[in-house]
Amino acid sequence: QVQLVESGGGLVQAGDSLRLSCAASGRTASTYAMGWFRQAPGKERQFVAAISLSGNTYYADSVKGRFTISRDNAKNAVYLQMNRLKPDDTGVFYCAARSSYYSRSWDRYDYWGQGTQVTVSS
Repeated sequence: QVQLVESGGGLVQAGDSLRLSCAASGRTASTYAMGWFRQAPGKERQFVAAISLSGNTYYADSVKGRFTISRDNAKNAVYLQMNRLKPDDTGVFYCAARSSYYSRSWDRYDYWGQGTQVTVSS
């Protein structure tokens, strides 16, 4: 199995950038499809971005062109570069791992981090 720890969240203004990191330990992250999900207060966890085992990337329409997911297998880490942040991006961001093909459904993922808060003020 794999343990995931997110970092990099914070309070920023609209238009700013943040880079989230997800450090994996245990089994190497390169053997998993990795995803980022966001959960706003009172709302369901929503797909943000994912990267497949082969390195293909996938994005929610709301973040396409602004966010970039990447992985560094040597560092056993996954990143989410978030540019031109909007207040609607506010929420707890979770890193997740799936030992299969990528999915946009949060309940298809096997392992989760504890989350990191991102707050975007207008």
